[in-house]
Amino acid sequence: MRDEALVRLALAAAAQSPPGEVPVGAVVVGPDGAVLARATNRREAEGDPLAHAEVLALRAAARALGDGWRLSECTLAVTLEPCVMCAGAAVLARVSRVVFGAWSPKTGACGSIADVIRDPAHPSAPEVVGGVLAAECAALLPAFFADRRGHDSVK
Repeated sequence: MRDEALVRLALAAAAQSPPGEVPVGAVVVGPDGAVLARATNRREAEGDPLAHAEVLALRAAARALGDGWRLSECTLAVTLEPCVMCAGAAVLARVSRVVFGAWSPKTGACGSIADVIRDPAHPSAPEVVGGVLAAECAALLPAFFADRRGHDSVK
């Protein structure tokens, strides 16, 4: 599956974000191209600081494969550059590739503020492709944050 198609799947997942969640979508695709899992951020909905789209998708993909936690030969596609936690989770899950859309200059850990994924200390660093459909992915965020600022000023 082409990288653009993978990020489009992540965009479709992001469109399903619950109200009040940062609209980030993630999918994990298996070696055969089948979608193993898709997720959105659910920190607010679940009251869980670890409920980022990437972590939820990686967990669900591991369950779907049913042969342990290793996601070798799988690809994680996400609309926004993974943060330190999510980049670390991708490395520890041993995905082969991470493909993302928008760069995250404040929290991104695939080259923006850090490069957790390609750290030479990791024996199985995944390939990283960033900036796929970046404008389309980045367009999800301004409206969300503008709406949040509007709500915050009312309180």
